[in-house]
Parts: sequence; C-alpha cells; structure tokens
Amino acid sequence: MEKLVIIPTYNEKDNIRNIIDAVLSLKENFHILIVDDGSPDGTGNIVKELQQQHPGELFLEERSGKQGLGTAYIHGFKWALARGYRYIFEMDADFSHNPKDLTRLYHACANEGADVAVGSRYVKGGKTENWPWDRAVLSYGASIYVGMITWMPVKDPTAGFVCYSNRVLEAINLDQIQFVGYAFQIEMKFTAWKLGFRIKEVPITFKDRKEGYSKMSKGIVKEGILGVLKIQWQSLFRNYKRRVTN
Repeated sequence: MEKLVIIPTYNEKDNIRNIIDAVLSLKENFHILIVDDGSPDGTGNIVKELQQQHPGELFLEERSGKQGLGTAYIHGFKWALARGYRYIFEMDADFSHNPKDLTRLYHACANEGADVAVGSRYVKGGKTENWPWDRAVLSYGASIYVGMITWMPVKDPTAGFVCYSNRVLEAINLDQIQFVGYAFQIEMKFTAWKLGFRIKEVPITFKDRKEGYSKMSKGIVKEGILGVLKIQWQSLFRNYKRRVTN
C-alpha cells in the first residue's frame, strides 16, 4: 500500500489494457486506480476483466458521465489517502507518459527529498516527440505564461505526470481546488508550492498518443488562461493559505 498510480479514463479502450499491463509489469509494487467517467466505449468493462487477473493491484472507480480531469484526480486522491498510500501518481492512459519513468518520479520523492516530483518536458534532458507544432507551441507558451504570472519556479506547470507525497495531498483542502481542465495541473502545483512543499522536476520524453483522441478543447485552454490569473489574484489575499490548507 505504498505506491498508487491514478489513471483517469474516458473512451480509452484502445489503450487501457496495454497501459495497465505496462505499469504492473514493472514488478515494483505499483498499484493502479482507474477512474472512469462512464466511458461509452466500454473502457470500464475491460478494466473489470483485468481485475480478475490482478486482485489487490488493480482498482476501478466508476463515475456517471464525463466530469473532468480535475475532479477525477481529486476523487482518486481522496480514495488513495483513505487507504493509506504514501506516494500517489498522476498518469495518462495513452502512453504519452512512459510507465518506466514512474520509478524515477518515485525515487525523487522517496529518496531525493522532493514532496512533489514532476515529469517535465522543459528541464534539461526533457523533450517531446511526434507532437503537432500547434500543440507544442501552445504547451511551451503556456509554461512561459504561467511562470510570468505566478512566479512559480516550475518549468512545466501543466505537466500531468506527477508523484505526490501523501503529506502534500493531506495538507491541501482538495475541496477548494477550483479547476477541472488545463488549469487543474497548474493549480495543484501552485498550491503545493504556496504551502511550502519542495517540487522537483524530473526530465522525461513526452510522446503524442498513438491510439484514441486528445481531450483538449478551446474551453480547456480558456480555463487555463483565465485560471492562472485567478489563482494568482487569490493568492495575494491573506485568507488564501487558510482556504487551501486542510
């Protein structure tokens, strides 16, 4: 009950079996929690089949309807804390994150003093592969924008490949995390930083998905642009730390 990888899913039937096999084949006692938002393509049913092969290692939480990435992770965080996991990971289902890098994120927290380990595309040694130029420009531009607005010392604030020590998630009032899309990842890192936790970036290679389709939308991008302004504005007031502290 030490390491839990949370993987939110919506219509990931083309990837889900392979990503589960890849994580569990590491043989390093990673457990997996799939948070599925009622995927109409049967993703949840595939997970149920695989649970019979991996009792005590693979778990499924099913929710009704598409409720957003942020709420899926919050649901998973609470589930993990209630069961005493020490290190809780965020990871995509589409192999844009290499499962082998889970070990490196774990060691950054368990052995190198980090409270939050971020799989980063924009530190030395990090990179992206096979990404459309517009997505690459949007992502890198967003990282610069977030840094300018928030002053947060994280070069890849929108990264979705993260390891949290349980003490970080226990310290944050998760019910006060406001955003569900692009800005969720920024807000979680910003909150952890404001509460004094140490964030370490671990270089990774981010690869564009081969199967399924991206969940990016104009609404998610808009939330990111306006959300960054909102959280920085809120952080300037005295009651911010009190509100986000559990």
